[in-house]
Amino acid sequence: MKQATFGSGCFWCSEAIFSSLRGVTNVVPGYAGGHVEQPTYEQVCAGTTGHAEVARITFDPSVISFEQLVEVFFGSHNPTTLNRQGNDVGEQYRSVIFFHDEDQQQTAEGAREKLEKEKTFDSPIVTTIEPLKTFFPAENYHRNYYANNPDQPYCQAVISPKLAKFRQHYAHLIQSST
Repeated sequence: MKQATFGSGCFWCSEAIFSSLRGVTNVVPGYAGGHVEQPTYEQVCAGTTGHAEVARITFDPSVISFEQLVEVFFGSHNPTTLNRQGNDVGEQYRSVIFFHDEDQQQTAEGAREKLEKEKTFDSPIVTTIEPLKTFFPAENYHRNYYANNPDQPYCQAVISPKLAKFRQHYAHLIQSST
């Protein structure tokens, strides 16, 4: 098993998307990239910790590759908006790949360069690629948030449409039970 860590806006959205992929065995929402030890959700949302909301993904590389996870990462959020995803605004919602090793760094940089060269997006990609130094799991109530709160207004207005769009584009990577 290997791990990958992505920040692509709200970690509730990221968790719902990545947990639906075959080969992904666990997704933990959390915080990375900041300067505060053991930050709380309230501190991160205040924008004073430097942390991004992230999803730490445990995956079986014999079933799904890191390259495929990076493809899903870039395809499931807007990597061209600085510190913003939709109505979620702030450094904590930045687009970032936290690599765990040199191979992940090279794969992520290669994918970003390819997308830029192909002009896949109308604007330049602002996604940063940084080494993972520390990861702090989010509070327990954030785990499986979408699955546990599907009728919550944010889930209905933001996550459900995003998940539906994702399922259309990445059906070939989704677990058969999803």
